Amino acid sequence: MQRNLAAELDRLAPLLEELGALFTGSGHELALVGGPVRDAMLGRAHHDLDLTTSARPDETEELLGRWAGTTWDMGRAFGTIGCRKGPWQVEVTTYRSESYDATSRKPEVAFGDSLEGDLGRRDFSVNAMAVMLPGREVVDPFGGVIDLAQGLLRTPGRPEDSFGDDPLRMMRAARFAAQLGFAVRDDVQEAMTQMAERIDIVSAERVRDELVKLVDAPFPRRGLTLLVDTGLAERVLPELPALRLERDEHHRHKDVYEHSLTVLEQAIELEERLPGDGPDRVSRWAALLHDIGKPRTRRFADDGTVTFHHHDVVGAKMTRKRLKALRFANDDIEAISHLVELHLRFHGYGSGEWTDSAVRRYVRDAGDQLARLHVLTRADCTTRNQRKADRLRRTYDDLEARIDRLAAAEELDAMRPDLDGNQIMALLDIGPGRVVGEAYRYLLELRMEHGPLGEERATAELRAWWASQAEGGAGR
Repeated sequence: MQRNLAAELDRLAPLLEELGALFTGSGHELALVGGPVRDAMLGRAHHDLDLTTSARPDETEELLGRWAGTTWDMGRAFGTIGCRKGPWQVEVTTYRSESYDATSRKPEVAFGDSLEGDLGRRDFSVNAMAVMLPGREVVDPFGGVIDLAQGLLRTPGRPEDSFGDDPLRMMRAARFAAQLGFAVRDDVQEAMTQMAERIDIVSAERVRDELVKLVDAPFPRRGLTLLVDTGLAERVLPELPALRLERDEHHRHKDVYEHSLTVLEQAIELEERLPGDGPDRVSRWAALLHDIGKPRTRRFADDGTVTFHHHDVVGAKMTRKRLKALRFANDDIEAISHLVELHLRFHGYGSGEWTDSAVRRYVRDAGDQLARLHVLTRADCTTRNQRKADRLRRTYDDLEARIDRLAAAEELDAMRPDLDGNQIMALLDIGPGRVVGEAYRYLLELRMEHGPLGEERATAELRAWWASQAEGGAGR
């Protein structure tokens, strides 16, 4: 960790040494603090740098303005002034001491006089380390280096005091467990369990942000398990612990909770199939929530078998409701809910009995989520029966190959009838209205059933449909 820190400080030297000299030359202390120090010790680079200082905000603003030219002060109420220097985003915060109202997580901010006092108010010891600038002295009054080496999350003081001041820190414990792969010390987990109801005073948006970062992390199972084991999940994502269904005496169904976490991990392994870099949020949340309809739909038949009929449809509605409560973006809500609703569709494929029209409908229904549906469907296989797993994989390989062949021949990604709305109106000599939509849907169904018709056949089919409408009294 010492080598990692030295290497990162060498990389940042042109920036930090200049900035450190500027502040110390004006009679102030300046230190790199928190996440950048922790991650530097772990060998992870940062471009967003957090620093703390003895200077008051007005003094910080003047010094940063002299150094970077442009500053921003949206965090002035909390003592924070920001600036950008080349590719670096820098935020400098005055030493703070804080007190909290028990009914709110918003602190009453008072500026402090010492670095150690500032570090003592931070969430975890691994985030309560600093490097003085420009001299590079490591300040670690709470043993963060040891905890970092042991992979342990511990609060600088009593966890009850820390979580009582800011309940969101309980969510941050789960998030850091997922991001860093760390364990949480027993007293921290016990305090989280005893104080879980305190999370109710935190806004849905702040809870959502922590959950998103947790699920986007490399080890989401660690964080999610901690939330469930401490009872926090009951208050922020109750559908997850609800998956821990009481097993029937004959174990006729798999553990839905463990299955869902495994599907999430397998979806992460398959993300390389998706465009873009980094975590795919929609795919991960769809994997986590795909079976949340099972508790509401579980039924025991007379012969002892267990069914979950329509849990895909029920689960989609539940997903939409929960994500709305967490203030997710509308586009994400629709995409995730859509995937949950579609996640069983493949299992009607059998061993390849679908007609081409059924394959076209599969593509049409998936829409722009087809690549993610491929990932979710593959991830949803958690059987330990290797022969069954291989058969499912081969079958889905076959379906994807058929989709690719049809796509190459028929442009499935732009599934439209052979005639557009303007052509329909011209051929039928009608204006815009309901009938145009009905004709369009009729031609689209023909396109699904038979593939591309060509303009000549589509025209004949449209005229025949129009004549039948007139004969039935539904035409002009």
